[in-house]
Amino acid sequence: MTKQPKISLGYDFQRALGFVLYETARLYGKRFDQKARALGLSRAQCHVLFRLNIDEGENQARIAELLEMEPISLARLVDRMEEAGWVERRPDPNDRRARLLYLTSKAKPVFERMVTVGMDTRAEAQAGMSAAERDKLIDLLLRVRGNLSEKNADDGEQA
Repeated sequence: MTKQPKISLGYDFQRALGFVLYETARLYGKRFDQKARALGLSRAQCHVLFRLNIDEGENQARIAELLEMEPISLARLVDRMEEAGWVERRPDPNDRRARLLYLTSKAKPVFERMVTVGMDTRAEAQAGMSAAERDKLIDLLLRVRGNLSEKNADDGEQA
C-alpha cells in the first residue's frame, strides 16, 4: 500500500519526476553498493575508477569537478586508492602544483569486475522490461538530461 502525503494539493507526488528520479537513483546506488562490497570498493571509489577510465590523465581538480566533489574529499579518497594500488598520481608537466590521475594495471581487473557488478545491477533494475522499453527509458532520460543541461548552460552553469 502506497502512503498518501499529508498535503496533496491534488497532485500525486509519488509520480513526480524529481521524486521518482531521486528515489530510483538512491535505491539503484544502494543496490550497487551491496553488490560492490564483495569487491572491497565503495560507491565513491567506483565513481573515481569509472571517471578515470574515461578521463585518465586529468588533474585532481578537474576530476573533483566532474564528480561534483570537493577537491579535499577527492584527495582523501585518492590517497586511499593510491595506497591500495588502484590509482597513481603523476606530476603535471604544465603545472608543478597539480597532479594527474591514472589507473594502474592493478585497477584494470577491479574495474572489469566493477562493470560486471554494474551490469548485474542494471539487469536487476530493468527486470521485466523489453529491449524496446529499456531503449525508450534511456532515450527519455537522455532527453531530460539534455533539457536540463541546456538550461544550465543558458544560466552560465556547467551541467
